[in-house]
Amino acid sequence: MSRTAAAIDRATAAGRAAFIGYLPAGYPDKEQSIAAAVALAEHGADVIEIGIPYSDPVMDGPVIQQATTEVLARGFRIAEVFEIVQAVVEATDAAVLVMTYYNIIDRMGPDEFARRLAAAGGAGAITPDLIPDEAAEWIAAAEAHDLDRVFLSAPTSSPERVAMIAEASRGFVYGVSLMGVTGTRDAVSDAAVQVVEASKAAGAARVCVGLGVSSRSHVEEISRYADGVIVGTVLVAALRDGGPEAVGRTAAQLTGR
Repeated sequence: MSRTAAAIDRATAAGRAAFIGYLPAGYPDKEQSIAAAVALAEHGADVIEIGIPYSDPVMDGPVIQQATTEVLARGFRIAEVFEIVQAVVEATDAAVLVMTYYNIIDRMGPDEFARRLAAAGGAGAITPDLIPDEAAEWIAAAEAHDLDRVFLSAPTSSPERVAMIAEASRGFVYGVSLMGVTGTRDAVSDAAVQVVEASKAAGAARVCVGLGVSSRSHVEEISRYADGVIVGTVLVAALRDGGPEAVGRTAAQLTGR
């Protein structure tokens, strides 16, 4: 059974949408990144995304880019990701995913990456720049090591593409609420509802919405039609400005828990 799906289903059974929080691996250092993820879980996160710092991100906005640039500048290595995942898994009940551009998986080798992630207790991976029709190696490796694989569906995705994404994903489909990069927004895009509806119609069992979610009102709005709400930038900014304790306070404000 998918650990990510199980975490989302527990939230659904409790009458709420799952809360999914993103933090960069190793920011501002390894110990604080672990503490921040634990604080997230203690204040309502059902699923935690640990982002692998990358030198040329295509989806990350300025707050996350700055954080990951700092991590890379201090000599970050991929091995740290698995250590961080293992520490968070051991300290919390949350399902822990990594979020990574596919070049990192490809360079290590899909099977080796999947093996090491599974050994660390990770639930799976979100691969924002990988499309299902080019993902055969990753899907096979994830299947072999019982890992979830999360693909993204956007407002511009064709019905044929949405169907491929729904079939290839395990855990949930990541519904992109708008075209652009991560960051805070004043309002949730109207396209988010359509992304969820299209994914559900294509057979997706769970659809969680992210990009631009930064307030309690956003969380409440998305919770009315999606299975989960994904928050990143506002949590990274809290970590930057106030450390792990601020991450916990921000998560509590967003979740009401």
